[in-house]
Amino acid sequence: MHFSIPDTQEFIDNTGAAYTGYNIHINGLFHCTVRYKQLLNFHEQLTKEFDVKLPNFPSKKLFPLTNNQQEERRTCLEKYIQTIGQNSLINNCELLNGFLINAQQETSNKISSIQDINIYMFKNNIITLKSSTSESTLCVLKKALRTINLNNNYDYLFALYIVSDNINNKKTAIIRKLQNFESPILTMNNINIKNSKIVIGKNYWDVNNDDKLMNDPVSLDLLYIQTIAEIERGWIKVPHDYTEHLDDLKIDNNKMEYLNVVRNFKYYGYIQFSACYCDYPRPGTKVLIAIGKNELSIRTIDDEDDEEDDVEEHETIFKVTRMRCWRITTLHNNTDKDDDDDTMKYSLELSFEYLVAKNQLQWVSISSEQAILMSVSLQGMIDELLMKKTDDVHQKSSKTWTYIMRDGQKKKIIKSSSVFDDDINNEDDKTSEFIDKKINKNVGVPLKVDKGKNNDCDIMENNAFYMIGDDDL
Repeated sequence: MHFSIPDTQEFIDNTGAAYTGYNIHINGLFHCTVRYKQLLNFHEQLTKEFDVKLPNFPSKKLFPLTNNQQEERRTCLEKYIQTIGQNSLINNCELLNGFLINAQQETSNKISSIQDINIYMFKNNIITLKSSTSESTLCVLKKALRTINLNNNYDYLFALYIVSDNINNKKTAIIRKLQNFESPILTMNNINIKNSKIVIGKNYWDVNNDDKLMNDPVSLDLLYIQTIAEIERGWIKVPHDYTEHLDDLKIDNNKMEYLNVVRNFKYYGYIQFSACYCDYPRPGTKVLIAIGKNELSIRTIDDEDDEEDDVEEHETIFKVTRMRCWRITTLHNNTDKDDDDDTMKYSLELSFEYLVAKNQLQWVSISSEQAILMSVSLQGMIDELLMKKTDDVHQKSSKTWTYIMRDGQKKKIIKSSSVFDDDINNEDDKTSEFIDKKINKNVGVPLKVDKGKNNDCDIMENNAFYMIGDDDL
């Protein structure tokens, strides 16, 4: 996860006292605003939960902070949560997920209520659910999968994504992979992008997992629908001499054979990204990025022809096992770029350090608004390579945790596994179980927003890099 605290807000509480709220952004999107004492309480519980060395947490101060001290605290808190975000053990724990979803709920000032939410299946097949702002991504995903009668043994192989359709150029872009620390309803409200929707998609990189899904009629349908959609969007390259054969298989509704054929095509099992700019092979090169099968593909394209199918592309492959690390940089006001640089239109940059030859590393930088999704995709592949991914990625614990609200009230953090109930008719019971009805809407009145000075970058180390040997060079 990529955390940042780019700015703060000043609030007045119910007693008239002023306090500072820290605006936390996760994976490039505003998530919540929390007080120092809330983060301190989270840190103290984290210390008790995990027997690992945690980063230093900024200490309490006896007297009101000066402006310089406030900025120093913001920077220290940002560094703290960025370090936490790179720990896979903490990333997947119920304590972190519970804290973040409660903070998102409190920030929204919306007491849990039942709403309709539409979930799509890549070809505009719609599932309409009753959901609550308090329900995590895992809860909403499970509801959707139970609605279409998918065997719950396959739940972990699917995820929810936010995608947008550009009506003008008829192109689809993946905006975000929804995680279990967020409410899909609240995150959709925060994104506020036209023509965006939540879609069910595959949640793995190893295409051998297809074999599991093809043994079940429901999961086979999901796989088939997604594959057809990706072909229609040009994400999977179909050789011309196979077009008629695939059409015949579709007419015959031979889904199994259709998938077996397509699995051998170029870019099957990849995520395709919108056109962006890269400094490889030369600065300012317009490229198409695809990530999959343990590699990152960079294809240079012509500005005039853009992304048309008949464009002659020059492709370079970068293996993820040869990336020593990568980082996300926020290009504030694009002051890092020259005025005539086409990359100025982008505010994010993904850079990775690549082993081009033995003892020779080179940085490659990609300017794209999807840079964080690229980073999340790389991390997902690394996790699979290191076999850290399991059917249940959530840490189990018998401990009880609390969430301290801005006004000091405490509420129990309910674990995701105990929130979801297969009986989707018991909405009111689950809502009252999960959320404290005593949420105080007037937790604080914002006065002003203070922008932070920094946000340099968030560096991710690649443990799989050290698996390569001389034979790989």
